[in-house]
Amino acid sequence: MSNTKITTVNSSTAPKGEMGQKYLAAGANVAMRLWQNEQPAEPKPKAARDYETVGYVIIGKAELHLEDRVIELAPGDSWVVPKGTSHTYKITEAFTAIEATNPPARVDDKDS
Repeated sequence: MSNTKITTVNSSTAPKGEMGQKYLAAGANVAMRLWQNEQPAEPKPKAARDYETVGYVIIGKAELHLEDRVIELAPGDSWVVPKGTSHTYKITEAFTAIEATNPPARVDDKDS
């Protein structure tokens, strides 16, 4: 039997995580998050997550520090962080991006 549940989440009322992310719609296999108007700052310590992340930059600029590489991100760029890969982001210009994670990163799970 297929899953026919439809979920909608408005970003203005979406739950917010500890790192500032807004948790948008989530299904059984994928979830979306919004990073909105993140301000320039030093990167947080690198972390390896138990999910794969794909993202798309809407506004602003950031550096993706992925293992031993630094990747510049600007509007229109998309990226992938493989599951278990050590990474962090350095916001260099007010930044808004959408991410999708598989398996889903959820607001009720610890994600720091």
